[in-house]
Amino acid sequence: MQNKNEDIGMAKKSKKKEDETKKVVAKCDNPNEVVAARPLVAFQERNCDHPEEVIANCDNPQETALSQYDIEKLIVTVRGEQVLIDQDIARIYGVTTGRLNEQAKRNIARFPESFRFQLTKEERDEVIANCENLRSLKFYPSLPYAYTEQGIGQLSTVVHSKIAIKRSIMIMNAFVAMRRFMVQNAGILMRIAHLEKHQIETDQKMDILLDRMDKQSPKLLPEQIFATGCVWDAWTYVSDLVRSAKQRIVLIDNFVDDRVLSLLDKRADNVDATIHSRYYESFQTDLKKHNEQYREIKFIQLPQKNHDRFLIIDDDVYLLGASVKDMGVGMCAVTKMQVSPETVLQLLK
Repeated sequence: MQNKNEDIGMAKKSKKKEDETKKVVAKCDNPNEVVAARPLVAFQERNCDHPEEVIANCDNPQETALSQYDIEKLIVTVRGEQVLIDQDIARIYGVTTGRLNEQAKRNIARFPESFRFQLTKEERDEVIANCENLRSLKFYPSLPYAYTEQGIGQLSTVVHSKIAIKRSIMIMNAFVAMRRFMVQNAGILMRIAHLEKHQIETDQKMDILLDRMDKQSPKLLPEQIFATGCVWDAWTYVSDLVRSAKQRIVLIDNFVDDRVLSLLDKRADNVDATIHSRYYESFQTDLKKHNEQYREIKFIQLPQKNHDRFLIIDDDVYLLGASVKDMGVGMCAVTKMQVSPETVLQLLK
């Protein structure tokens, strides 16, 4: 009977011990407790749905391959300081971001502003835009913290885990390597900065120059008068009107020739062109040969002779004081009318 009671007691103790080994406590202050683990994946892939996952066993961490170069790639410059963002440090240490910042807050005397500072919204947006590995910060409810090299040194004294101690050394070495790189390549970096500054100044000067050119260049005025002999000025003005079209061009003119076809060929690719004119055999021959090679220009015969000429550009109507082919030969004017194109086209019928 005594042996049976001893067996029952031993069984209960064994079960209690087994139950205790199954407990998981996410607290890295005690190296004998266990932390739920998810592998660190190349520091580039982020799980935005679970940004606070813990990724190590504090006493016997299952470390992933991590080189000093991997850490160097995570260092960013904020407020002129080389820093690591709290999210990246937490992943390196194998703790949650919240746990990392909580430990720093508990020991706030160790972390002055020059060791640890909180990013502004603008700074956070900038690092998100420039660093692909920090994209998940946009989903965080609070602004992240940045730790300088000295702040990293202090973290190793408040985050108590073997992996944190080991990787703090790697982080410090990464900062030293970055400083060495900056010193060794200071001349090249200064030349690059000078070139960038020179490029910015050149761009600013070009913007000023282009603005002045725009102000001094002739505009498409709604009304224009051409003196006798100003053939080129008149032709240029009408050509600019044709180029400005976005949808359609309609010319209503009793007298047209192949020069009008050349003029209408200056229109954009997606713009339709139609000529309303009297029927002339020679022009029909020119139009047929033109359309065989170039974009089609439609022809509609006028039902009767018209005195005035009109040029329709999209939804604008211009009254022409002379046929397009004769613009500038004698004094003439071009006037923008306050009438819809449909009204003019309806009167042609």
